[in-house]
Amino acid sequence: MIATSKMKEPKVLKYQLKSLEKLPVKIWDASSQASIHVAHSIALAIRQKQQESENIVLGLATGSTPIMVYNELVRMHKEEGLSFHNVITFNLDEYYPMPPDARQSYVYFMNEYLFNHINIPKENIHIPDGTLSMDEIGAYCEQYEKLIDFHGGIDIQLLGIGRTGHIGFNEPGSWESSLTRLVRLDPVTRRDALKDFVKEENVPHRAVTMGIASIMKAKTIYLMAWGQHKAPVVQKAVEGVITSSIPSTFLQKHNNVKVVVDTEAAGELTRVKTPWLVGLCNWNDDLVAKAVVWLSQKVDKPILKLTDLDYNENHLSDLIVERHSAYSINIEIFNRLQRTITGWPGGKPGEDDKYRPERAMPAKKRVIIFSPHPDDDVISMGGTFQRLVEQGHEVHVAYQTSGNIAVHDHDAIRFLEFIEEFGIKEAILSEEGKEKVNKLIKKIIKKKAREKDTASTLNVKGIIRRGEARGGARFCGLTDEQIHFLDLPFYETGATRKNPVGDLDIEIIMSLIEKIKPHQIYAAGDLADPHGTHRVCLDAIFEAFEKLKSKKWMKDCWLWLYRGAWHEWQPHEIEMAVPISPQELHNKRKAIFMHQSQKDSPPFPGNDEREFWVRAEDRNRETADRYRSLGLAEYEAMEAFVRWKFE
Repeated sequence: MIATSKMKEPKVLKYQLKSLEKLPVKIWDASSQASIHVAHSIALAIRQKQQESENIVLGLATGSTPIMVYNELVRMHKEEGLSFHNVITFNLDEYYPMPPDARQSYVYFMNEYLFNHINIPKENIHIPDGTLSMDEIGAYCEQYEKLIDFHGGIDIQLLGIGRTGHIGFNEPGSWESSLTRLVRLDPVTRRDALKDFVKEENVPHRAVTMGIASIMKAKTIYLMAWGQHKAPVVQKAVEGVITSSIPSTFLQKHNNVKVVVDTEAAGELTRVKTPWLVGLCNWNDDLVAKAVVWLSQKVDKPILKLTDLDYNENHLSDLIVERHSAYSINIEIFNRLQRTITGWPGGKPGEDDKYRPERAMPAKKRVIIFSPHPDDDVISMGGTFQRLVEQGHEVHVAYQTSGNIAVHDHDAIRFLEFIEEFGIKEAILSEEGKEKVNKLIKKIIKKKAREKDTASTLNVKGIIRRGEARGGARFCGLTDEQIHFLDLPFYETGATRKNPVGDLDIEIIMSLIEKIKPHQIYAAGDLADPHGTHRVCLDAIFEAFEKLKSKKWMKDCWLWLYRGAWHEWQPHEIEMAVPISPQELHNKRKAIFMHQSQKDSPPFPGNDEREFWVRAEDRNRETADRYRSLGLAEYEAMEAFVRWKFE
């Protein structure tokens, strides 16, 4: 696999294929460009209405998906004079109960990302009220519907899509005829909201939402989805049967829906995942590898046992015609996968490296492992980390963010109480110091559920994570001089919503790379969430590479991407697979255990209830099992990497 640089101009992906899609889908190379496309479509509609001296009614969504759309609309307002004086908005939903000034409220969200930055009249903004009593909600929802109708209905409706297939907060089981109402939130939806509420008990159980019928009355609908984690539900919404268990499938009945996705969110669509099932393919080497791995897994045979009949019976006869025989194809792909396996992630000195993933020279390389959070290094590539150190390479680890919001209050209190008691017993804490520590402990204890941490509390939590990171890196064999804390400014908001990456973030990364002049860089290649910290940190590294690429020494710098605790590269994508022995897997677990604040029940567990070390081991074993099932050597576990090649 050759990964192309995201620094090039993103483009719309075009396929000359039939498809199984029941909704029109446009796939973009980058979510940023897709968002700009949607924003420009909205801006054009606003201006057309202005020319006719008419208002335009927009149905707006919240969550991470539309943020870049709103960013572009704000930019167009400030830089291009786009006016919103004729815009009337109705938001899809709001948590219930929810005060409008709470940071988790959609009133707060819309003000932060859009309304506070444009010239929309305040009386034109409508967001469901999360403060009403239960007795008032029914009448209020009826009035919300009537108000939409009074303004002529929604002209353009923006939608994201939840992992349950919900649109708005219309959870599985929602009726096609449903209107604005109070609903109970699905457990999956509540777990996904943890990133904003920190504790599950803080996440509301209910919400006010526009109904399926409310949404279907819109004249134009944009359904947007970014990231690999949305791929399965996008496929169901677009290709599946219409069912109330996947509410987004009702959109198939609308006559003007535009589905806009990035490449990762499109990953499960038939024309992307298995294009040979819907038409003729342009067979390049990467697509051949993907098809052969798919066939091997489908018929449950090792690659070298696949026959012409297997290919012909599974829609791959065209591949046989182009590549002559199953035998020659099998050998080609088997060798390709076999050559990815190496116990020498830094290159094997003195060996012919023609078919090896890494260069033999220089024998001892300078290496930087970039870790978005203070534990991603050991969770994602702890075995390879230790192998690089053991094989004599100069390894540095760079923790890109402090991770300070991902520490429980009780851990912060425990550390502060240690400081207080130790300081008193050793007589090294002044009276003023004792008072400060005591006040901070009391402040954390009294903190309200939705209250933001103070700067002092965030500092304590950052110190906790920094100490854990040192422990993990030291366990892997590094000295303190090889451990770097970048504390990128974009992250330091004290909340889950981060600032955009700025010039200072890029400069900090560039400075470290220029100082070390590495031969290898490892970075988190998680593309599941385009707005998550992993993806933002990766984009910052890409930008640093772009700015440094003219440097002579950069020509010898290779960038390897690992994945985190949720997803792994597929066999046909992998370019370096590092076998992990049972003892090495055990040592990797010990390194992960150094991160005690993330043990047992981390503040942000994602949608997987297993502990991080369990996820990591299961993922590494699964990769090894996949290689074994394809007919390759059997190992205890494997860590996988893809090389990112810049154009």
